[in-house]
Amino acid sequence: MDIVFTCPDCHQEMVVDAQGAGSEIECPSCELLLTIPEADAANVKIHPPAQTVAREEKQFTVPSHEGPAESLITKSRPPLETQKDGDKILRIKTIRHGDCREVGHDVFDERVTEILNQIGEAHIVSINTINYSYVDLASKQQLNDFGVVIIYKG
Repeated sequence: MDIVFTCPDCHQEMVVDAQGAGSEIECPSCELLLTIPEADAANVKIHPPAQTVAREEKQFTVPSHEGPAESLITKSRPPLETQKDGDKILRIKTIRHGDCREVGHDVFDERVTEILNQIGEAHIVSINTINYSYVDLASKQQLNDFGVVIIYKG
């Protein structure tokens, strides 16, 4: 059994369990301190028993598609060594100098060499240098850096 009453200040309707009658609560809208009224015929709301509530049957449908379902996971391309020349398309790899610093050591040259060896000299179309600037979050300063863009067939 619930007690239904309204806030005298903001007219917010509230529903409280009948056991809370006589206790004080704060109005959720205007934060006025209210005393929950005693239960009487005008403000009592009785819940119907659970057995009398009609249960609503919901029919769910499974989506169906004509033809084979498309895969949500794409397979990665085979390594460069196993690809035929006809399968290869132009690809791009950008290596930033700022991403190649490890605990005070600059490993930019080693990283570029490693990637060039993976691609293979025969597959490289061009290697271009880039200059870029960014804002360092710690110092809030604009810093300049460099890197390389490798265009290759793969």
